[in-house]
Amino acid sequence: MNSRRLTASLALLIPALGLPSLAGAQPPAAPAAAPLSAPSAPQKAAPPPSRAAASSAGAADLRRLGEAFADVVDKVGPAVVQIEVAVGEDVSSPLRWFRDGGQRRGLGSGVLFSPDGGILTNDHVIDGARAITVRLRDGRMFAGRVAGRDPATDLAVLRIDAKALPTATFADSDAARVGAWVVAIGSPFGLGHTVTTGVLSAKGRGGVGVNDVEDYLQTDASINPGNSGGPLVDLDGRVLGINTMVVSRGQGIGLAVPASMARRVAEQLLRHGRVERAWIGVGLQDLTPQLAAVMPNPPRAGALVNAVNPSGPAARSNLQPGDVITSVAARPTRDAQDVIRELFNHNVGETLPVEVVRGGQRYQTRVTLAPRNEPAPPALPVQRAPAPHPGLGLTLHDVPAPRGERGERGEGRSLARVAIVANDSPAERAGLRPGDVILEADSRRAPTAAEVEEAARDGELLVRVQRRGAAFYAALKR
Repeated sequence: MNSRRLTASLALLIPALGLPSLAGAQPPAAPAAAPLSAPSAPQKAAPPPSRAAASSAGAADLRRLGEAFADVVDKVGPAVVQIEVAVGEDVSSPLRWFRDGGQRRGLGSGVLFSPDGGILTNDHVIDGARAITVRLRDGRMFAGRVAGRDPATDLAVLRIDAKALPTATFADSDAARVGAWVVAIGSPFGLGHTVTTGVLSAKGRGGVGVNDVEDYLQTDASINPGNSGGPLVDLDGRVLGINTMVVSRGQGIGLAVPASMARRVAEQLLRHGRVERAWIGVGLQDLTPQLAAVMPNPPRAGALVNAVNPSGPAARSNLQPGDVITSVAARPTRDAQDVIRELFNHNVGETLPVEVVRGGQRYQTRVTLAPRNEPAPPALPVQRAPAPHPGLGLTLHDVPAPRGERGERGEGRSLARVAIVANDSPAERAGLRPGDVILEADSRRAPTAAEVEEAARDGELLVRVQRRGAAFYAALKR
């Protein structure tokens, strides 16, 4: 019950009990004598609603709630995409992996946030990617390009060559209420556009130990491998967060990067290709009851400074180890995570007021934010230009064709087997390996090594390959 309703209830209850008013604290006046009149006929109480009527009302409420969920999916669903990533054999990622011919492929999710093809997803979804394919809800498929990555927040931005795309609207995740209904949309285990529901379980979760910057929304909406990068949405159809992980030690504990952080990262990645994060040059830890117990006049909460970089902004502002930061930019800080979160929400070059407690005394200072100068993440294979290789990086030799794959020229026909695949070549990116047998090259069945090399001269090649008794197609392009 909110405060207004509680006050109104008390206002009605106090006169009924004959208690003195809290405003004047005066004893009640004697009631005036009522004029004599004939007693009125007793009124019958309204009959309680029947069980059938109550059940019908409850069913109507449930139908309205179901319609609200369906409206959310209709609104944001077209902006949710499925992301397929081809990687090498040495990459481990919490996605749903499957074999597709010569490559290992993983499935994740993403959300369109600009009509010209900007897609927000998790960085771990595209980790190690040699090729990225984006599938829209309407079935269209596009090659994805990496516009920028931010491993510190586990976010990445992709681009596809398309226009007038449906986009999602981002909510103010800071204003979201814990306990509110939420909807998660994604591709768990490759099941595209799966919808699950739950509540917003908590905000400001940190200390998970997975990423450098942690400020998660928690939800009990079902999140599974493949949901990563998809949106967590409120009942107005606005994105509250980007689903990132599930805590495997429990049930119903999913975590999402809040929209306020995700939007800020996405804008910087699109504009600069990287995130310029603010830094003041301190080490922080939480002020625990055990630490506070041995401090003179400690604050009730805050972040304890345990190290100060001598050349950083904090040192120039006279912050010292042992100081307890109790507010940044006039916002109270309960722990170290609050300080990190607040600094992240401001730009390099801004000067912020900082309140500290030192030796039981409160002090004010001002700190000018400097760039953190984080190293750029290493380029993914899909971001690197393929090295020039003759024949698209394939070295071939002729072997006898398997029975049934001898083409129209009869028995004894030879065809091409892959002997060497050059590193970082189109052939490697397509997933070809030494020992693969080329069954077709640009629709030419049972080609020889010379015929494959001839077909590859234009820099493009479609091949059907046999490996361990199974066949698959692969596309090579210089």
